[in-house]
Amino acid sequence: MRPSILKVLAYFDLFSYPVTSAEILLFLDKEVAPADLTRQLEELIHEGLLFRDGEFYSLRNDPALTTRRKRGNHHADELLKIAGRISRRLYRFPYVRGIGISGSLSKHFADEHADIDYFIITRRNRLWIARTLMHLFKKFTYLTNRQHWYCMNYYVDEDALEIKEKNIFTATEMITLLPASGNGGLARFFDANNWTERYFPHYKYRSKEARGPLPKSLVKTALEKLLDNRWGDGLDDLLQRWTNRRWQKEQRGERNVKGDRMSLQNDKHFSRPNPENFQQSILERYNRRLNELQSQWSLTPSSERI
Repeated sequence: MRPSILKVLAYFDLFSYPVTSAEILLFLDKEVAPADLTRQLEELIHEGLLFRDGEFYSLRNDPALTTRRKRGNHHADELLKIAGRISRRLYRFPYVRGIGISGSLSKHFADEHADIDYFIITRRNRLWIARTLMHLFKKFTYLTNRQHWYCMNYYVDEDALEIKEKNIFTATEMITLLPASGNGGLARFFDANNWTERYFPHYKYRSKEARGPLPKSLVKTALEKLLDNRWGDGLDDLLQRWTNRRWQKEQRGERNVKGDRMSLQNDKHFSRPNPENFQQSILERYNRRLNELQSQWSLTPSSERI
């Protein structure tokens, strides 16, 4: 069980995030009994390989990590209430079929600079109409300085539900995605990505449904009927080309607040902002950290695909 425990702790240590025993259980790469996990954690603490502060476990003996986590959890509680209201509002836009809350907030953590990130599923061949309308709406949120509540970062349509990059980073992002609105679209997305169970088998028992009834919108219904033809097909293609040209012209060389170079990856069926090499950087740091700790824990380095 120790190699599996170490993988969980090493991953979250990259983000200075101590975890509970229940969270370790959920993120293990094998199914184990809770009592067996508890005994193993106690042994690791006794051997000085693991540290506990209250209910939280960490590879570092640093109480400041627990304080940071609790503060971030409290702020996340506040933002999740806001995100729930906003997601129901966003679901009213034409062709939106599902909305999930992603990013750090989906892990129940938010620092003082946190945004609210959304993962959005649209009807097939109508992603760019939906995205354009939603981003036009977002421009009005700058007037009230609420734009950080409307970070609609990742879009896929019903023809691109399976995520092609299959690694521990993408698996973690997907299984922590919080259903917010549109149960049908979200359930199909989770089913299309059941490969994540190879990384986290406990998550096959997760809930795939958002809370509350879906909001009704006469405008959404009317616009979808109006554009359910070749004119709608042409408009969606036009908006994709226009957005791609604008990003290539305006965003070349731009960096986000963390200093990462930004770009937009897109085709007909998906759109996602991509900080240059961010995912690869996380995976490389994770592998280096894991190799260091395997030596400290006297474990044989794993040859499994991360």
